[in-house]
Amino acid sequence: VALNDLGKDASLDWIEDLAKTSLGYCVTALANQCHLNEEDIEQAFGEHYNRTPSEEQLPFPGVITVCEYICTLGGMNVIVTHRGRAGTNELLAANKMTHYFAGCLARDDGYPRKPHPAAFEAVLKTHNLPREETMAVGDRDIDVLAGQAAGIFTCLFGLKTDGAVAHLNIGSFDELYRYLCQGAANA
Repeated sequence: VALNDLGKDASLDWIEDLAKTSLGYCVTALANQCHLNEEDIEQAFGEHYNRTPSEEQLPFPGVITVCEYICTLGGMNVIVTHRGRAGTNELLAANKMTHYFAGCLARDDGYPRKPHPAAFEAVLKTHNLPREETMAVGDRDIDVLAGQAAGIFTCLFGLKTDGAVAHLNIGSFDELYRYLCQGAANA
């Protein structure tokens, strides 16, 4: 939609693939392909993003069920995100999910960006999580690479990858829920 405001168009699938690397990479590629100024794209995107209420930014289907289940097992959910803390907290509150999370490392915390494992290492240490019982779930290769570099089990949501090989690949969070239920039944 932001590109349309600038008189350009591109495939949403292609934009999504670019954004999985990083938003900066996406903006640069779009600017080059569409012969636009990066700042104009960032501004148009920011205007659309800021107009989208948190209540309309829903979690992926099945995420709440997975988070609830982990909590009922005595497990812990922790977020490692490129988003800012305020925006992350706002999204969690709008979707009534705050109580499912024991912590959050956000852009504001100053850790190197994924795929660097520093944020995952900090979560493991801060929350005293055993590596062999910890899973990193993400929708981008950099999530998988960061988790692997931290020595934890990795799960890639979405079946598109640029080469990272996760321990588990899922097309939906219902699949992750079934996987977790199987593991609990076999424990």
